Amino acid sequence: MARNIQKNVHIVSLGCPKNFVDTEVMAASLLAHDFGISPDPAHSDVFLINTCAFLPSARAEAEEFIEEAIQWKKQRKNRRIVVSGCLNQWDNEHIYEKKYPEVDLWNGINKTPDLGKTLSRLYSDGNSDSQYEHCSFLYDENTPRLQLTLPHYAYIKISEGCDNCCSYCSIPRIRGHLRSRSIKSVITEAENLLRNGVKELILIGQDITAFGHDHKDGSLAELLRHLDMLEGDFMVRLLYTHPAHFTDELIETIAKSQHILHYIDMPLQHISDRIMASMGRKVTRQQVEALLDKLTAAIPDITIRTTFITGYPGETEEEFQELYDFAAARKFQRLGVFAYCEEPQTRAIELADKVPAEVAEERRDKIMEMQAKNSLIFNNSLVGKDLRVIVDEQTGKSTALGRTYMDAPDIDNLVYVRNVLRVSAGDIITVKITACSNYDLEGKMVVKQK
Repeated sequence: MARNIQKNVHIVSLGCPKNFVDTEVMAASLLAHDFGISPDPAHSDVFLINTCAFLPSARAEAEEFIEEAIQWKKQRKNRRIVVSGCLNQWDNEHIYEKKYPEVDLWNGINKTPDLGKTLSRLYSDGNSDSQYEHCSFLYDENTPRLQLTLPHYAYIKISEGCDNCCSYCSIPRIRGHLRSRSIKSVITEAENLLRNGVKELILIGQDITAFGHDHKDGSLAELLRHLDMLEGDFMVRLLYTHPAHFTDELIETIAKSQHILHYIDMPLQHISDRIMASMGRKVTRQQVEALLDKLTAAIPDITIRTTFITGYPGETEEEFQELYDFAAARKFQRLGVFAYCEEPQTRAIELADKVPAEVAEERRDKIMEMQAKNSLIFNNSLVGKDLRVIVDEQTGKSTALGRTYMDAPDIDNLVYVRNVLRVSAGDIITVKITACSNYDLEGKMVVKQK
């Protein structure tokens, strides 16, 4: 039976993969209520922006898209603008609603699965219902969701919210307390995705190592063991872990697994004991060093992605140097650095001894310059080796773009492949690495693996 599509929606999804999953849920809700989805705003009736608000730069990006949408709205009658996501939850004083009265609907996160119904009501009776409350929404395997990633990989949000309450972070205020799904719920979703041809399952949450801490349904390690028992040729990638919540059981589970990639995203944020204590990170330098040693001993080919914050209030030159030396010595394969930014209603904003923004940025740049050199050395060590690469896109008649197990999509490095024959997105191929740059690799396809 043909769908009665009345209006088309152009979607812009900002921020992290966790927010992207909410975008997929909203997309399914739109389709269920006879809205179409269009990649072209010129042929759309609704401009939907799912926002991020984690940093001032993210809020500035959201504003840029809102202002673009306002100009778009002026070009034709009866167009509507919808703003959803973290910006709405962050803005408890309704600053943006007052600044942008042209926005027709401010959709709270709890309303994510109901967007189609809410938008229908907006068109039928003009009721925008732009009220939102403390975030409590968590989708599950029964929530309709339209996969918008490439067909061969998909995100599974196993938890929502966070109880860590780090001093610099507004996530608990935006996303609420930790809420974990049941193991059965996650496994059912994973089985559905695998049946639909997904080959890379990416587990996400604000802190997936806290999975299950809010109920008695098991731990991340137990969840991973259940996932590992599923049939098929697939991979499991872990994003956003916390050093305070790693256990020996979890490390052993990853080491013994047939499907879990040897890749850990674990933001450390700093290494100075005094700074980490002020941040509320719940670990000491000694504990971090011991954990990293355990991981590399149990899983010798482990790739660890981490992030640091420079310029946190009170960070002395000596403490920054301690961080710099630690990063230089550890030679993380994947590393990012943020210059500290003040976040309203966080504990850190009340701290004295502010570090000037330009100093925080200089310190960030110094670590990133060092990391570029370390990354080039590491990439050079891969030249001449055969690596397994997952193909994301065939870019030409004999070229393709892909990733190794060390690289999460849209986050990490890329592999540019030549001499490509008869491949499709999602294929795993063998590539002989022939050249490299600071962050990316080049190579020739050797053999396609079935």
